[in-house]
Amino acid sequence: MRIVCLDLEGVLIPEVWIGVAERTGIDALRLTTRDEPDYDKLMTRRLEILREQGLGLPMIQEVIDGLDPLAGASDFVGWLRERYQLVILSDTFYEFAEPFMRKLGWPTLLCHRLEIGADGSVDGYLLRQPDPKRAAVKSFHALRYEVIAAGDSYNDTAMLSEADAGILFRPPDNVIREFPQFPVATEFRDLQREIEAAAQRLDDATA
Repeated sequence: MRIVCLDLEGVLIPEVWIGVAERTGIDALRLTTRDEPDYDKLMTRRLEILREQGLGLPMIQEVIDGLDPLAGASDFVGWLRERYQLVILSDTFYEFAEPFMRKLGWPTLLCHRLEIGADGSVDGYLLRQPDPKRAAVKSFHALRYEVIAAGDSYNDTAMLSEADAGILFRPPDNVIREFPQFPVATEFRDLQREIEAAAQRLDDATA
């Protein structure tokens, strides 16, 4: 049995924090895991900015409601679900992701939760578990699944390394340079081909 694990933001949907940066004009919120490998450092700074600016969850959800999955993402998800088990492994939050999951047909999503104050303030965040993407792939292996994984950022590379086959999708140049062991796809049709090629290699290895 085989599972495909995908990152969410930058792969299937736009980067939420960039959307918030564009709405608010706060350039510091443009930083994502494509730029900063330390997720705690990145989130701590984001939450500081929200507190300083008096911005809360309702504003972020308003931004999200105006965003759609990336062009071609819904068809790609449909293609995957006809052929593989699909799990989205993301460092986003359930409070952000629900509108996108509805538009993508409710694929399985494993991510984190926010701590929200009574006034809608974003007071903190709760990781599902340490190193969650790698841990999920390890758990799938323990269940005797082979895993093909795709992502775009620093925070995906542990997942890609742990998987039986890892693929970078539309990554920035800095990630390509630092992780040359992973093939790169820039369009969904290319990602389909890379997934099928990885599946064939896994089949050949066990033949």
